Amino acid sequence: MSGMAEYDLVIRSPRVITRAGEVPRCVAVRDGVVVAIEPLDTALEGRETVDLAADEVLLPGLVDTHVHVNEPGRTEWEGYATATRAAAAGGVTTILDMPLNSLPPTCTVEALEIKKEAAAGKCHVDVGFWGGAIPGNLDDLRGLHDAGVFGFKCFMTPSGVDEFPPLDIDELERYLATLRSYGATMIVHAEDSTAIERAPAAHGRRYADFLASRPRGSENLAIAHLIEAARHTGATVHLLHLSSSDAVAMIRTARREGVAMTVETCPHYLVFEAQAVADGATQFKCCPPIREADNREALWHALGDGDIDCIVSDHSPCTPELKRLELGDFGEAWGGISSLQLGLAAVWTEARQRGYTLVDVTRWMAETPARIARLQHKGMIERGYHADFAVFAPDDAFVVDPRRLYHRNPVTPYAQRPLAGAVRSTWLRGQRVTGDRPEGRLISRGEA
Repeated sequence: MSGMAEYDLVIRSPRVITRAGEVPRCVAVRDGVVVAIEPLDTALEGRETVDLAADEVLLPGLVDTHVHVNEPGRTEWEGYATATRAAAAGGVTTILDMPLNSLPPTCTVEALEIKKEAAAGKCHVDVGFWGGAIPGNLDDLRGLHDAGVFGFKCFMTPSGVDEFPPLDIDELERYLATLRSYGATMIVHAEDSTAIERAPAAHGRRYADFLASRPRGSENLAIAHLIEAARHTGATVHLLHLSSSDAVAMIRTARREGVAMTVETCPHYLVFEAQAVADGATQFKCCPPIREADNREALWHALGDGDIDCIVSDHSPCTPELKRLELGDFGEAWGGISSLQLGLAAVWTEARQRGYTLVDVTRWMAETPARIARLQHKGMIERGYHADFAVFAPDDAFVVDPRRLYHRNPVTPYAQRPLAGAVRSTWLRGQRVTGDRPEGRLISRGEA
């Protein structure tokens, strides 16, 4: 070659996660895109060459499609600079931001523009946006769709913030029929309001009392309604943060019968168990809730069987004051788990104990979330895909120190928990993410 490097970056690794599984490969990047994947001993020349250590694995950058950034409006809870820095530290190279709890919520094109202005120049990873579906904004959805949101989120029970009310069943069907007409996806928080109203109210310090306030039946009933609405309208739906394993059988049946439905769960449902949550430990509060150990194991089986498609964080932080840690009252505390930086290690710690591999984990946390969100060039190490990578040391171990987390408020149920696997570096479009300069882009549906 006349002294000129053919590629911008070449990474050599004895362990690379590709479509062929975990294999030794040499990966070459030009203009932020993977352009060659060759046997490890291939003589590729790059302006920068990185040789990974024997204990490191090159993974595709993770895709987290369920993140609450909260900026603008509740930036004291979380913001783009802090959330995306935490994402990068956890090997996540793309996030999709939920339409709440920012102010205004992303329910109009004008609100989307406000959110983009707030995010511009602050993001360390790529960021896209979901739109919101609330009563009264049906006519706003097409404009948001055309502006590039990745789909629309709705609740079937109160969201916890007044500016984002739920859709009732009749409204849900009308909205689904409209979205079907232009091929948009509805992503749904499925808990049934009536079932929750009939359950004991959340109160006090005992986690068991909080768990009784959000029974499995509230999820199961709402999911049954969602399945029938999707069946009737022919719309595409995505079920958010499945926590009740009881619902897996009807999800499996619905999909076998042609209902266009995908399903996610979250690391906290796969790691924690209700029986181990201490009195007053409100950092564990989320909705739907962390359930019993047998439920957790059933969720793992559903992942292995393909009934659950992917794992995403549902990173939903708030200020320490709103968690009411000093009071420890589950009825008064804000519900949400902060885990954006820890998801890969948390899932890997549990997955390997159950016989799963890094190929499985990257399918659940990179490839499939990207496919569901229709991100055409993310989630895999493949020619023509963005050169988004995580260098992961699966046999490293660490104890979670909240002071070393990058999200804005150092509150997490993972504090002091030992985890396996460390992210040693993260690369976005062939550039190492250092945290010094935010190089992430704002992305739209069809562009990434």
